Amino acid sequence: MTRVSISEARRRLPALVRQVKNDPGSVVQIAVRDEVVAELRAALPEPEPGAAARALLEVMRKLPKARGPRRNISGRVDEYLYGRYRDEP
Repeated sequence: MTRVSISEARRRLPALVRQVKNDPGSVVQIAVRDEVVAELRAALPEPEPGAAARALLEVMRKLPKARGPRRNISGRVDEYLYGRYRDEP
């Protein structure tokens, strides 16, 4: 990790960019009055299109399958909240 002042970063910007390009793990911190205000680091590679969807499908395949018949849980919400005979006086 390298720390440079902002004035030095302006002068050496092409060299700093080459340094980060050649060593993607390196980080250059830019300081103003001894306070770090920015970092120069290599860009992360973009994932290929559809990678997130494939990962989600893989996770879904590993989940256990549902057992037994399907139930309509939300169909009985009124009965649960208000009782079985809510329309009667």
